[in-house]
Amino acid sequence: MDRSAKYWSDILTAIGEIEGFVAGIGSLSLYTRVIKTKRAVERGLAIIGEAMGMLAKQDPSLKVDGARAIVGMRNRLIHSYDNVDDKIIWEVVRNHLPLLKAEAQARLG
Repeated sequence: MDRSAKYWSDILTAIGEIEGFVAGIGSLSLYTRVIKTKRAVERGLAIIGEAMGMLAKQDPSLKVDGARAIVGMRNRLIHSYDNVDDKIIWEVVRNHLPLLKAEAQARLG
């Protein structure tokens, strides 16, 4: 498997795990109260951001909607953990990960 396929596979795996973590959690209010889920989701998003960063480094011409924001989210989760907004994380999970999932699936063929 080439490196880019590995990174896309890592992204897809992390998204699948995040989907499992939040299954049955239908609201931001509940999400904020389930600490294990929050931490697991944050770790998954950090993996996605790291893989996206590696993809961008490997191919600077890579065009992925929101790639810079994905890497920025990873950096905030890792380096500024005390400044993570649960509402933003929840919005990413609910609204942005499905789009990234579709892109990863398409890139993996």
